Amino acid sequence: MITQDSIEALKARLDIVDVVGSYVELKKAGANYKAPCPFHDEKSPSFVVSPSKGIYHCFGCGAGGDSIKFTMEYEKLNYPEALEKLADNYNFTLTHTDNKHNKPRSQVMDKLDEWYQNLLTSKQSALAYIKERGIYESSVEKFGIGYAPESDATINYIKSQLFSMNEALDMGVVGYDGGRNFARFIERITFPIHSANGSIVGFGGRTITGHQAKYVNSPETAFFNKSRLLYAYHHAKQTVHKTKEIIITEGYLDVIMLHQAGFTNAVATLGTALTPEHLPLLRKGEPKVIMAYDGDKAGRAAALKASRLLSAGGFNGGVVIFGDGLDPADMVNNGDVEELATMIRDAKPFIEFVLEELLSLYDLRDPKAKESCMQEGIAYLKTLSPLLQEEYKTFLASRLGGLGVSPSLVRMGQSPADKNAPLMQKNTHKDMWELSLIKTVLEHPELIDQMLDALDPSLLQFHSREFLLSLQGKNDEPSLMAIAVDDQIKSLKDEESLKAELITFLTKHYERELRKINMQTAMSFEQKAFYIRMFRGKISKHKRGELVTFES
Repeated sequence: MITQDSIEALKARLDIVDVVGSYVELKKAGANYKAPCPFHDEKSPSFVVSPSKGIYHCFGCGAGGDSIKFTMEYEKLNYPEALEKLADNYNFTLTHTDNKHNKPRSQVMDKLDEWYQNLLTSKQSALAYIKERGIYESSVEKFGIGYAPESDATINYIKSQLFSMNEALDMGVVGYDGGRNFARFIERITFPIHSANGSIVGFGGRTITGHQAKYVNSPETAFFNKSRLLYAYHHAKQTVHKTKEIIITEGYLDVIMLHQAGFTNAVATLGTALTPEHLPLLRKGEPKVIMAYDGDKAGRAAALKASRLLSAGGFNGGVVIFGDGLDPADMVNNGDVEELATMIRDAKPFIEFVLEELLSLYDLRDPKAKESCMQEGIAYLKTLSPLLQEEYKTFLASRLGGLGVSPSLVRMGQSPADKNAPLMQKNTHKDMWELSLIKTVLEHPELIDQMLDALDPSLLQFHSREFLLSLQGKNDEPSLMAIAVDDQIKSLKDEESLKAELITFLTKHYERELRKINMQTAMSFEQKAFYIRMFRGKISKHKRGELVTFES
């Protein structure tokens, strides 16, 4: 875990204009900077960056936060990943509570990647294979494709760069066996594998010398977990979040060729089936998921497993199965891009694919097999929401050749209420006086005590929620950030101006309360007289310039 002191030290180094400006063209607008919002489409700029407050806010979509939040949202990273990304950009070393992470990350993989790429240019057999597969030079550069030579050459290169063998072992680029070190990648075309934030964490290698293992990946390390990573996600994530769709394939070449053909939202699993550990990454941006898998037995089995997982997880999307021994890379190389686009567009929905695959596994002419198939189908449907269970039990029954499925066999239940649903609609009315009061809390917290002596948050008619948030110090709330960067809202600068404003506001408040009392019919004469004297006394004191302490 990264220490809080380290995070605060990094924050002190960050310049919000510099961070945001590295992604978005900012233009000066008074004390702030403006730009079209990078998080939603708009014609006139409503995205504001405040250098003095170190925050950004979009008045169109409500996005807002500090430098770290912007990096998270724009790069689609989680909090630790964004910290690591910014630390790399600012040449800052983060401190971890776990001492083994406190040393700077080894650069051995980055150096090897550069070396592998340089070696490729002179390895004709590797270049011939790449050309044969239809890979452009621009794709070779984009994806950092390289070539790993014999083991001794790699070991000698690592030593020549003054890296220790322990570093290379920790990063998974060498192994140790029989008393000696050996390179993990030998006479293979190499594909660097990146984390979501773009750091190289491993390699994939494709043999060109007929080695028994056609593809190999880096071993599991502290940095590389193939069950959590997707190849080329760092390249695809912007398109994924823009199009709300992600294509998952089985191999590096499928991804490279799909990107080459314009499908820049393509990624691949790393020699493993899709796992539950992949799901948090896939949920980013809530895209539709398209599984594009080979039509052989292994491909269909992997697609079935993934479809079960994704449909149970509530993902939207479908499956494309390639026949005739082809894969996405072959179709792009053959020029069948339009046909490929149609296949992706017409992907079979996950639930239908799962049920049809289950049906294909049984001999439905056999009543016992048909019953087993029905039970397996029902067991799968029970992993779905009650509504989907109800919808698809009919689909299952119709595919079973007329065998009805009794509703009693499928346990139905109401979906739990959404605990995160808002309790009331957001109030869109703006009261500039109340907003000015809130901005005063944000900019001059030393005036809070004077404010609370005379004022209760409940007295605010339109922005009591924001006022309470400001008092609680929750300055990263989007509504407060919007107030903080709005130049039209002015804060009160000192005690005298605050006192004058509070007197004016409270005078009007107590005059309203007095009118309410005068209109009361259910109140006794004694009660009305008491409140009338009290409110008239407060109004009188306010008119003499005396700020009265608030009493509920």
